[in-house]
Amino acid sequence: MAHARRVFDRTAQPNSATWNAMFRGYSHAERHCDVVVLFAQMHRFGASPNCFTFPVVMKSCARASAVKEGEQVHCAAAKRGFMSNTFVGTALIHMYGSASNTGDAYRVFGEMRDKNVFAWTAIVAAHVACRDMVSARRLFGVAPQRDVVLWNTVVSGYIELGDMVAARALFDEMPNRDVMSWNTVLNGYANNDDVVSFEKLFEEMPERNVYSWNGLIGGYVRNGLYKEALESFKRMLMLVEGGDDDVVVPNDYTVVAVLSACSRLGDLEMGKWLHVYAESVGYEGNLFVGNALIDMYAKCGVIENAVDVFNGLDVKDIITWNTIINGIAMHGHGADALSLFEQMKSAGERPDGVTFVGILSACTHMGLVRDGFLHFQSMVDDYSIVPQIEHYGCMVDLLGRAGLIDQAVDFVRKMPMKPDAVIWAALLGACRIYKNVEIAELALQQLIELEPKNPANFVMLSNIYKDLGRWQDVARLKIAMRDTGFKKLPGCSVIGCNHSVVEFYSLDERHPATESIYRALQGLTILLRAHGYVPNLMDVAQGN
Repeated sequence: MAHARRVFDRTAQPNSATWNAMFRGYSHAERHCDVVVLFAQMHRFGASPNCFTFPVVMKSCARASAVKEGEQVHCAAAKRGFMSNTFVGTALIHMYGSASNTGDAYRVFGEMRDKNVFAWTAIVAAHVACRDMVSARRLFGVAPQRDVVLWNTVVSGYIELGDMVAARALFDEMPNRDVMSWNTVLNGYANNDDVVSFEKLFEEMPERNVYSWNGLIGGYVRNGLYKEALESFKRMLMLVEGGDDDVVVPNDYTVVAVLSACSRLGDLEMGKWLHVYAESVGYEGNLFVGNALIDMYAKCGVIENAVDVFNGLDVKDIITWNTIINGIAMHGHGADALSLFEQMKSAGERPDGVTFVGILSACTHMGLVRDGFLHFQSMVDDYSIVPQIEHYGCMVDLLGRAGLIDQAVDFVRKMPMKPDAVIWAALLGACRIYKNVEIAELALQQLIELEPKNPANFVMLSNIYKDLGRWQDVARLKIAMRDTGFKKLPGCSVIGCNHSVVEFYSLDERHPATESIYRALQGLTILLRAHGYVPNLMDVAQGN
């Protein structure tokens, strides 16, 4: 676009086609503010826009949220007699609808002489965008023509409101459903956490494209069914290899969704395979896949591979920087995280709130209390970022780990919002390290109010009493924990083995190879003890 603009600026008297080419170029490049500015320049030069100019400029006004400028474009179109043009009118309805101005949108619609199906779809979509499904359904009911896009628009509106009953009822009435109609309802069920319904709908689909598979896999990931997401991806690949007629090749979104499942499961083996697969199908250097790979390697404990992927990306966005900084901080490499933060600023990328979570975590791991406060203040002063509760949580954790328990409590009391359970749990954890019973009891009292059904909070204070030999208090807390009626959830581990993912708990005996597993564990224990390892069984004896 820079070269095109230089050529355009040298043109003595650009005609309408030349102006329109520049408008389309900026629009395709998502530079909508430049479209608005260029139209103002066109107006000053006295050039004549035509019916192809106004729809592009109106679209850019909508995308740039340029409401005032959009109204000026409307006036210009009216003065030049283009209001009878269906394309111009439809673009105006979209523009006003995107600004939640259904009044002006409906006024434009009412003044249109020729209302085709696109105009009807635009006015219905304007009401859907404002979540006014009563008006949208009324207009839909009187529309003389209804194509599949109009039907899908109304179905999507009900889905956005979470009304899957109405959405499905309208979907069942559709005379000509295409694959996108099925995908719309599939994603609706997934987004509204109805796993059974989206599984059933997927199997009923007469035709599937890559977006159908992405809806299924993404739906599983959204609902925490990560193993099912991996199995669906493998099923998809088997169809590709089998050469079926309805073969669908995964795209970059598919790879990103499956990598997300690997991250949550800690399935490094599958994640590495996906890395190789992504490169083999042409996604090497793909920004979205690269970001997902960095996240997967970081969460699976191979931070070196995450750094390699990061360094191999030619283009990096804010998500790339945030993922690598938070990943490195999570692994305890605070100095490297802070160094990357400086590189990020030097590269011209403006940090956001997520960035500072990683930076404050890095300071926590390194015990840099003063630097942590400087970064916390810089977030406000230099970047106008309002600290959220997660930032305050990082600061409490920073002070607590540094042994500054009283300062941490004072910081909590001065917070502009009510501290949540995470903050009080961080304070309680610090109290165990430094054996501060008084503050621990205060933290537990707050946690009981916030999480009355979580017995794990009692366990933390019980451990402090136990470390101090206060066995009567330990017994008292055991009774209090029992009186809640809830048991502490056992820790669960996940391991990828033989191309599958296995979950297991402490003293678990559900696996078919349990006997062999415990024999191997017993052998490892003997070897560890032979080398001088003495396990701390106190927590186990106390049921922790």
